[in-house]
Amino acid sequence: MAIDVLVVGAGNAALSAAVAAREQGARRVVVLEKAPRELRGGNTHYSGGLFRFAYDAAEDLRPLVPDVERQVPGFFASVEPYPQARFREDLERVTEGRTDPMLAELLIGRSYDTVRWLARQGVPLEAAVSLSGVKTGATIKFSPGAVIRARGEGVGLSRAWFEIAERRGVEIRYETWAVDLVQDRRGRVTGVVARSPGGLEAIAARAVVLGCGGFESNPEWRARYLGRPWDSAKVRGTRYNTGDGLRMAMAVGALPHGQWTGCHSTPIDADAPPFGDRRLTDKTNRLSYPWGVLVNVAGRRFFDEGEDFQFYTYAKLGGIILGQPRGVAFQIFDAKVASLLEGRYKTGTPIVADSLEDLVGRLPVDRAACRRTLEEYDAALGEGRFDPTALDGLAARGIQPAKSNWAQRLDSSPFVAYAVTGGITFTFGGVRVDEQARVIGPAWAPVPGLYACGEMVGGIFSTNYPGGSGLMSGAVFGRIAGAAAAGHPPTRSASRRRATRRRPS
Repeated sequence: MAIDVLVVGAGNAALSAAVAAREQGARRVVVLEKAPRELRGGNTHYSGGLFRFAYDAAEDLRPLVPDVERQVPGFFASVEPYPQARFREDLERVTEGRTDPMLAELLIGRSYDTVRWLARQGVPLEAAVSLSGVKTGATIKFSPGAVIRARGEGVGLSRAWFEIAERRGVEIRYETWAVDLVQDRRGRVTGVVARSPGGLEAIAARAVVLGCGGFESNPEWRARYLGRPWDSAKVRGTRYNTGDGLRMAMAVGALPHGQWTGCHSTPIDADAPPFGDRRLTDKTNRLSYPWGVLVNVAGRRFFDEGEDFQFYTYAKLGGIILGQPRGVAFQIFDAKVASLLEGRYKTGTPIVADSLEDLVGRLPVDRAACRRTLEEYDAALGEGRFDPTALDGLAARGIQPAKSNWAQRLDSSPFVAYAVTGGITFTFGGVRVDEQARVIGPAWAPVPGLYACGEMVGGIFSTNYPGGSGLMSGAVFGRIAGAAAAGHPPTRSASRRRATRRRPS
């Protein structure tokens, strides 16, 4: 039987595409997974499984997590609405207004329907307690929009997608990766040339969906597009995302789009391995920095730890840390905030001391400068009430950089410090697609037979991103790409903006 839809990649976006294609009538869908079976799943396996999506009221979450109050009593009373306007405001703010309007509208406008679709497919969901829940008294308060994740985090999400795809009759070929796209005389993509343990083979298909990630695991491309010191960065996820799909797409004329000099990067344990650990997955993340003070090896602060909630700053902070001397920094906390540190800190080994003076003496930093930094910080503290659930305005001003929120004196023993570096998650540069996820070429028209989703789609994120929107984008554009590749593209009415028509390069 001829292949109707060939999907390159096997993460959240790619498997969303494969399942959507089957749902929309594609009789034979084949997925090419570059990794061996035991390392399958792309970056999805290493993620926290969080989905950011718009909803008008807490009750809109009930179909997704009907039994959630067994997990979190009083859940629906503690969740704030997150309407499309707020999602749009967050996305535009953190990307500094550089998000592509058409793509942003697709992401935001289809986010809720898509997460409902995920649940219908059989992806189990739960409250993201350990990721975004802050306990105040007997109540757990969630960061708006960052409320629901896949049960079992990225490991559970990846497992669920493979089980769903296999139940739907999707064929998955491991240790097989596309190296070239095949086109007919009219320029239509008609398949790929793939490499497997058996050698090279041509695989024909009526449509090809590229969902095989960015170039974050390719040090040469990181040096080329991101510059120093990204060539030496640690990779939070899979070692297999080396830019294959981008290279193939641009070889047939796809238009590059988005911020090719930007990426999602995260503060991680300085001792994390060079690539993602299958056992630890995202547990090397260190995202509780708003509650403490961050210093570099020169003993100086270099970032406003309280600029915003961590879900709106962490994706840029990893790169800022990597740009510090030796690419390392130290997060310092006192006992007052110990209960607020997310559980992932338990996978690290902190430096501990009974006094702040002793702690500084144990840090591999310029200690005299660090003492001055902390003294200046203390002297700049203002009045107010510490509230980890709100931008509390408790600031340290008159110093550079200021700390805008959650600025407290370090005065409660014991004191701890965690060494962190910047870990790259995914790259922001990709190819241009239209509202049907068709890849666009140089004449601003679609490359016939070619679609893209996930990290392959450029233009959505720039400089930074709101936590949880990457997996959501993967599912939204994967679903669109799979349906369109099967011959049933979604209607325009699902989005508020018309796409600009474009063509292959």
